[in-house]
Amino acid sequence: MRIPRDISGADLANALQNYGYRLTRQVGSHMRLTTVQGGEHHITVPRHSPLRIGTLNAILKDVSEHLKIDRDELLNSLFG
Repeated sequence: MRIPRDISGADLANALQNYGYRLTRQVGSHMRLTTVQGGEHHITVPRHSPLRIGTLNAILKDVSEHLKIDRDELLNSLFG
């Protein structure tokens, strides 16, 4: 699946709630999300609209590696 070009940081944070990610803190325009599913994992998501493609891809890659699922499968479940 192609990466969406119009996803904001807030939209991504909301979508990741399905995988147990919760906002643990925010400093300026950056949110830190944490999950304990499959072990504790932290990601930082800029609260920008829209997110840059490379930034979004890096976040999705990190989350998919932690959850041990394919990146395309994660994309489909979040935005498909």
